Amino acid sequence: MARYDTTTYTDKGPKPESGRFLNFHHITFWVGNAKQAAVFYTVRMGFEQFAYKGLETGSREVVSHVVKQDKILFEFQSPLNPGNEVMGEHMIKHGDGVKDIAFEVEDLDSILQRAKERGAKVVKEKWEEKDEFGVVRYARIQTYGDTTHTFVERNDYKGLFLPGYKKPLIDDLFVATLPPGGLKFIDHVVGNQPNEEMTNVADWYEKNLMFHRFWSVDDSQIHTQYSALRSIVVTNYEETIKMPINEPAPGKRKSQIQEYVDYYGGAGVQHIAMNTSNIIQTINNLKARGMDFLVVPETYYINLRKRLETAKIKVSEDLDSGWKLLTDIFFNSQLQKLKILVDFDDDGYLLQIFSKPIQDRPTVFLEVIQRKNHQGFGAGNFKSLFEAIEQDQEARGNLY
Repeated sequence: MARYDTTTYTDKGPKPESGRFLNFHHITFWVGNAKQAAVFYTVRMGFEQFAYKGLETGSREVVSHVVKQDKILFEFQSPLNPGNEVMGEHMIKHGDGVKDIAFEVEDLDSILQRAKERGAKVVKEKWEEKDEFGVVRYARIQTYGDTTHTFVERNDYKGLFLPGYKKPLIDDLFVATLPPGGLKFIDHVVGNQPNEEMTNVADWYEKNLMFHRFWSVDDSQIHTQYSALRSIVVTNYEETIKMPINEPAPGKRKSQIQEYVDYYGGAGVQHIAMNTSNIIQTINNLKARGMDFLVVPETYYINLRKRLETAKIKVSEDLDSGWKLLTDIFFNSQLQKLKILVDFDDDGYLLQIFSKPIQDRPTVFLEVIQRKNHQGFGAGNFKSLFEAIEQDQEARGNLY
């Protein structure tokens, strides 16, 4: 039995008669300097420069730098000219952040028509783009805050990324000398909401996209001395796209969810979780690249040893003695040394770690996660994660 009474949902609801969400296609950030943002991810997080669209390719208003790591695609966009009010106002309000979460879909027409009939706000009606490698069709709808979802129907498109993008202008030989990141795919994308808006957003995904509830936890289960959260995870029918929706809960001091909402100026993407098959190697490599992660209190590992004494599972990590009982892995001290968190139940476990904010505003951060027969979201670690974040909040003068 899990140590926290999280709720899992087995009812997927009716299967859509047509149209299918396949996976996360890419995530688009609106940033002040796309070139520099892309370099941060290549140097610190192990991505490679993958595609480019800008003045040299005929894009006169917006520049895009796309970076890639295995199946993960991040696009960084910036305005090229003064007077771009839409992007400018977004960055004044939110700072650097996620503007769009794109889903690859089958049967764009059915998905968009169904969403419109159910009340979704269409930001941009269907359009298509093409080049010598094929045709891609798109549509875009509004979700929480100023965030959007773009539906991408690739139609066996054979190009590098999407039509209009070319090979990157930068060939950074330094990046090639660094240890690999080892990140594989986007595991989930978390959206923070103001208080009492989480349920409405989860309902929006259920109604408009025919997603279903997958997992949830409330503030009676997840809280520290100072703050608390509530979370509902929604997912598509095939459960390939997972979207946790968080909100703060009243506490003695400001929740890190509320801190995000205050600095972001409303609802938005809080963090992106990326899956790896070897988190110990990945975090060692990312730390060697200079990536900065949260440091959980040492008491976390003291308490974890006690809780693991009756664990029924084993962890097959790349440790000196091979397979070890979960209670024994800390004698190797790799997880404790790297400050990696462990959550588990009777069937499996997950390992996870969180970066510090990746910009000056305490808003967006990143997660690295490894799963072994465990489809939760680290509820057993939320308290320790909050305590680690609260230490940083106090240093920022925001824990009050």
